[in-house]
Amino acid sequence: MAQQEGIFTTFDDDDKVTSQISIVSSGMWSGGVGTLTAFHTSSTQSGSTGQHYLDVYNGIVGTDATASVQFSVAYGHYAGSGSKVGDSDYAASKAVYRQFRNLLLPQNEEYFQITGASGTATQSIAIAAVSMNRSRLKEKMDPGNWELRISGSDGSIFKLIDDSGATSDPTVKKTTREFNVISGSIESGTAVSPSGEVKYYGKFYPESGIIIADIATLGGATTFAGYSVAATSVDANNTQRLYQGISGSGYFASRREESIRSTHYFCRVKHSMYNHSQNPTYFTASTNELTVPSFRTDPQAYITTVGLYNDANELLAVAKLSRPILKSTSREALIKVRLDF
Repeated sequence: MAQQEGIFTTFDDDDKVTSQISIVSSGMWSGGVGTLTAFHTSSTQSGSTGQHYLDVYNGIVGTDATASVQFSVAYGHYAGSGSKVGDSDYAASKAVYRQFRNLLLPQNEEYFQITGASGTATQSIAIAAVSMNRSRLKEKMDPGNWELRISGSDGSIFKLIDDSGATSDPTVKKTTREFNVISGSIESGTAVSPSGEVKYYGKFYPESGIIIADIATLGGATTFAGYSVAATSVDANNTQRLYQGISGSGYFASRREESIRSTHYFCRVKHSMYNHSQNPTYFTASTNELTVPSFRTDPQAYITTVGLYNDANELLAVAKLSRPILKSTSREALIKVRLDF
């Protein structure tokens, strides 16, 4: 960029620091909220879509203008059980199971595997899948910073977290890291049974923002947290039952992680630079003289804004100072401007 004295100052190479990466954690839900306590579905979501999954909102759709999708819940079964009667190859639960299997597992794995307390893995043929909305997720869920509660029809509450704080070598699968879903809470940590065992409920994939819970472990082969989940090829409305179990708890806390790439510009203002202003109040309206006569020998101005321009003198970014900086021939300034990408 060509330098124009008094208007532009060219950055030197040592005035820029590029590719600085920082990890930012924020609340998962709309507005950066970390805990979701109100759950709603949309009456307009029907037909085949409703058979496969339900979108969960933070407000009443059609009434609350700010209501938006926070996450989705779905029921999947390896063989298609619990879905509408018909050709099992086209059963909604079977399609859901295949979708998550193809997304999360290597090609040679047919089933989700749930790790037991002894370290052995068993096949999970019926799953509850909780998927974060893409707009909420941003880059990935923050491992160790989510807690999903599920209520049972008998009033019991399942509290689920991941074991990322208990392992330093998470299993790497097809596209993402993989952690176990276990019993516990963010506040208290892993829940241990009287016999000293940890209860394992499923798998967690932070990069995909997906929680997979095993139906059998949660409530038995035909129940989910106390709600009936039919194991035969009938329309058991299982997705709605899964939603009821989650919404009945009134609690889903989660945070997300995002990698921010930053460039820092150090704007060095020497004593002889930018001591005048083009603000109309700097001059009198009638005679165009300096409003403050002493500025003839001791010019002063206040820096309030920094503009970054390209080589064609096009404004690309504007940085506003939290408070004006007094500039004169006896003062110099160093202003750091950070651009996040």
